[in-house]
Amino acid sequence: MAATTPRGGDRSAASPAAAETRTRLLGRALGVVRPILIDKVERDHRQSDRAFRYRRVVVGGTLVLGATLLGLSFATEQGDPAFYPLTFGLAATWAVGSLVSGPLHLGHIQILGALRRPVVTPVLVGLALAGVFVAGALVMREIPPLAALTEEVLGYARAGNLHLLLVITLVNGIAEELFFRGALFAAIGRRRPVLISTILYALATVAGGNPVLVFAAAVLGTVVGLQRRAGGGVLAPVLTHVTWSLSMLLVLPHIFQVG
Repeated sequence: MAATTPRGGDRSAASPAAAETRTRLLGRALGVVRPILIDKVERDHRQSDRAFRYRRVVVGGTLVLGATLLGLSFATEQGDPAFYPLTFGLAATWAVGSLVSGPLHLGHIQILGALRRPVVTPVLVGLALAGVFVAGALVMREIPPLAALTEEVLGYARAGNLHLLLVITLVNGIAEELFFRGALFAAIGRRRPVLISTILYALATVAGGNPVLVFAAAVLGTVVGLQRRAGGGVLAPVLTHVTWSLSMLLVLPHIFQVG
């Protein structure tokens, strides 16, 4: 009896300390996440009603044209040289439509008590998101239907020139964020822009004809949409998107090895 009392006492004494430690760690984690994805900084840029209507018209036309080019890109055979001009044309469509629609902003987040351009944290978010997708890919490769859908996309990476694909991935990542989290996000207005921009982003990806792409767009779109809402600009979404997409291009083909 005497031997069991100290152990029971140790557990009861350690329990509040462990709970306090968990609470402190959770608080620190929230302190890191809040300025990146949750807390919104004050905006110093507004658009007139006329500029807002104009932006919506330009964004609508760009969305239709971009989705069409995306569908044509993935309609090409893997290894077809036409894939390159189509994807570069897609990037040009998103970028030009964004710039023509109206002003875009880089955005700020609150870091150490001051407003700063988000640079390091979006890259870390992109790497963390890539880690989640890699973990999912390890599961998906064991499920033949999902592995086949993923391979349909990775086939373009296997059959293409890696250096050109790196440039295409970089350029398209930037251009997509300029449009979807820049011009389109601003054209939605104040009512549920994260949800609406993510849905439209996923719907545009439907033109690619692959459910895996649509799912990836929905997850990525939610994260970068929250970044856009928090920081008020496109810099964080661009850096996260580019970090994630380049990581996927370089890592996924090794996970889904053929043969």
